[in-house]
Amino acid sequence: MSTVVSVEELADLVASIFVRHGMTPENADCVAEVVAAAERDGSTSHGLLRLAGYVSTLQSGWVDGKAVPVVSDVAPGLLATDAANGFAQPALRASAALLRKKARTQGIAALAIRSSHHFAALWPDVEPFAATGLIALAVANGRPRMAIWGGRKKILGTNPMAFACPRAGRPPLVWDQASSMIAQGEVLLAATRGQQLPPGISLDAEGIPTLDPNAVLQGGSMMPFGGHNIAASGAERLPSEHRYERRERALREGIAISDPNWTKLHDLLA
Repeated sequence: MSTVVSVEELADLVASIFVRHGMTPENADCVAEVVAAAERDGSTSHGLLRLAGYVSTLQSGWVDGKAVPVVSDVAPGLLATDAANGFAQPALRASAALLRKKARTQGIAALAIRSSHHFAALWPDVEPFAATGLIALAVANGRPRMAIWGGRKKILGTNPMAFACPRAGRPPLVWDQASSMIAQGEVLLAATRGQQLPPGISLDAEGIPTLDPNAVLQGGSMMPFGGHNIAASGAERLPSEHRYERRERALREGIAISDPNWTKLHDLLA
């Protein structure tokens, strides 16, 4: 069984949970929108699955939910924003208007965010810029998650990256990937669901191939991506098209939250 809620209702509920655990309403609304957007678009590995992680970092003091970003205009085409040990999304929101202005004035602009925490997918960071006519690229570093081929120790991050490009009369083309054969979020999702991983992509701590997501040591291999006109190449779909399809359905029909997840949401709110 499940409970069906609108995207707005889910975002409000998640924001209330964040406020309950120490975030300011402004920061909570900003981060909750990203969590709800992931569920809306079917990116469940970066949605409610990560909510307990958000909360635990707030409870432990690892992340400052009351952080106020400080935006510094350091050069004609450069912003440097101190997230003050908060989540990255409020820092990006505080910087976005000036970043857009610089990009339109200079032709190109960059934003460097420091002292931040980022648990979400990257496509929500770049899509809004492409929706206003700008090409956007985002990259993030991370902690060691992967071993190099032949290795047994995690030394590489998944170092995700995302790219968004506007299209006339259509939603932006948005591409989001981790530089590994499978994103960490998909490993976490498989573990939560009690599923096995596809063969040939992961090793355990002894360097032995494994399908068990709870024992995984991810292999590092950047997925190929190229071509100037993807559609003309004969590809059956473009990056982000499935997300847009799921988005339309969620906005029309709502989001189904399973009974276990619904219970967890209200437990976090208690």
